[in-house]
Amino acid sequence: MPKYQPPDFFTQRIMNPLIMLVGKTTGMTMKNTHTLSVRGRNSGEMRSVPVSPIEVDGVRYLVAPRGHTQWVRNLRASRSGRLWLGRRAEEFSAEELPDSDKVPLLRAYLKKWSWEVGQFFGGVGADAPEEELRRIAPDHPVFRIS
Repeated sequence: MPKYQPPDFFTQRIMNPLIMLVGKTTGMTMKNTHTLSVRGRNSGEMRSVPVSPIEVDGVRYLVAPRGHTQWVRNLRASRSGRLWLGRRAEEFSAEELPDSDKVPLLRAYLKKWSWEVGQFFGGVGADAPEEELRRIAPDHPVFRIS
C-alpha cells in the first residue's frame, strides 16, 4: 500500500493556506517555497499546496516528502501543473521518475530541506547510506519538471 503521511489540522488548515496567501498577496516566499497548482483528477478544479522544489544539475524536481499525497495523484493524472513563486506563475510538464533514479535526488532534497521535512523520511537523512535511500525511494514520489 502506498505510504501517505497526511498533514495535521494546523498544517492543512492554517499554515499551508497562510504560506500561499502571503506568497500571492505580497510576493514574498519562505525559503523559496512555491505554490503548486494541479488540476484535480476527479473534480477538474485547480488544487494548490506549498512545495519545495529542488534543482540538481540544472534540472528541477518536485519531491513528495509525505508520500503518495493528493497532489501526487493529481500530477500523475494531469502530467502538468503550474508553479507559483510569489505572484509569478510558470506552467510545467511533469514526468515521474522510477525508484532507481531517485537516490541522488532524495539525498540532495534532504540536504536542502531536511530541517523542514526530515520527520517524513523515517530517520533517513542526507548522509544515509545509498541502501537506505533506495529503501525509502518507493515512499517518496519524485517528478522531473520542465
